[in-house]
This record gives sequence, C-alpha cells and structure tokens, in this order.
Amino acid sequence: MVREGDPDRYFATLFAAAEARPHLFALYAFSLTIARVREAASNPMAGEIRLQWWRDALQGEARGDVRANPVAAALEDAIVKRRLGRQPFVDLIDARVFDLYDDPMPRVNDLEGYCGETASSLFRLASLVLSNGVEPGGAAAAGHAGVAYGITGLLRALPWHARAGQVYLPADILRAHGVTREDIVTGRGGPGLVGATRDLRALARRHLAAYEAARATIAPAAQAAFLPVALVEPYLAAMDRPGYDPLSTPVEIPRWRRLWRLWRAARRIR
Repeated sequence: MVREGDPDRYFATLFAAAEARPHLFALYAFSLTIARVREAASNPMAGEIRLQWWRDALQGEARGDVRANPVAAALEDAIVKRRLGRQPFVDLIDARVFDLYDDPMPRVNDLEGYCGETASSLFRLASLVLSNGVEPGGAAAAGHAGVAYGITGLLRALPWHARAGQVYLPADILRAHGVTREDIVTGRGGPGLVGATRDLRALARRHLAAYEAARATIAPAAQAAFLPVALVEPYLAAMDRPGYDPLSTPVEIPRWRRLWRLWRAARRIR
C-alpha cells in the first residue's frame, strides 16, 4: 500500500533499520488511509464517520474486530511494540477533518499549522518508532521538516486538489497576487498563481533551511525518519523551471534520482 500510494516514504523506509521497517510502513499506511478519506467518502459527513471509526479504534471503543482491518492491526502492533502514545494519532486524525470540506486556508500561519499537524507529526512519530519510544530529540527539526515537506507535497498535488475543489494555498498570499479561489478550481490560473506558488516555494525553503540548522538535535537512531526531506529541494527545483504551470505541469523526478538522493542522505547518518 505504501509502495503504491506513497513511494517516496516507501523508498526512504528501505534505508531504515530492518527491524523498524514494518512499523514505519504501518505508520505511513495509516497516514495514507486517513489522507484518502475524502476521496473514499461520498460526502463530508461520511468522511467524519470514517475518521471517527479510527479514533474509536485507537481508543479501544470501536465496534467489531478492529484487527480485521490490516492497517489498524499493523498500527496497533507498532504502537504496542514501539511504546507509542495514542493521542498523537488521534491528533493526526483531527487535523485531517479539514480535508473533508472546501473551507479556505486563511493565512500562511494556518498552512504552517496544518502541515505541522500532519507532516511534522508524521516525522515525529517515525522518529519515535526508530528510537523505540525513547525521546529522540529534534522536535523543532521535525516541525520545520514537516512544513517544508508538506508545502512541497501540496504544491505537487495542486492540479488534483483544484479539480476536487480544494484550495490549500493561503488566502492572504492569493490576495497579494490577485488570485481568487475560482481562478484555481476552474483551471484559469495565470501569472498571479505562478507568483503565489513561487512565494510558497520560498516559504518551504526557509523551513528547509531551519530544519538543516536543527538537524544536529535529532538522536542518531532517529535520523533515518527524516530521509524523505532529501527530496524536497529537487521537487522545488523542478517547479522553478521555465514554463512551469502550477495547474498542469506534473512535478516529478526520475526514480533513479530519488533513490540516489535518499542513498546520499542515508550515507550522511551512518
């Protein structure tokens, strides 16, 4: 599931300690599952019900055999064996409620908060998996890494989100460039949207630089949790190229290059 739905984290996990990989895959499969609730549900209320099932499953209140769900079973195994708290997973579910609706992202701070509650939390949980529940340090590094990674991912997914009526770009940046929500969801785009996405790439790079400055605070055992961050700059660079259209240009890098970047990053922590 992770290999097909989140290949970057899949490949990064192959460089982590073998005994931790099943639990990292469980974590990422859970994240992928709740991130896909909107597309799996027929309406927001149905999505809310699906997310509530996961809350109940984590808190031992779900009806039926929770372990019949392979992702839930794998996640429970990871939580128990890696001595993880359950509240961070509930918080991650709560953050994903935003995805179910077409509400605007009002300000840059709101976008940073959303990425912090989703991608940053995932880096933090992966760190705990690798450190076997022992404090891994690097809380600030996880925060900045998640915002950089999250913004980059949202920019890459902009064409799909726009077609689904979702706009994660902050309204204050859009206003500054004369862009409306309708410009995005109808596919009009234009120079203003190019400028807005340029500002967001600059924001992602500022957080990437802050992550690099804080990277030394991460315990050695947990550093592999951050390997996906090595792919942020190549994706941002792909968006810097002339002719980039935020609503139509696929932002991809060859698989061999992704693996090479991850291998180089893994060599730095060995």
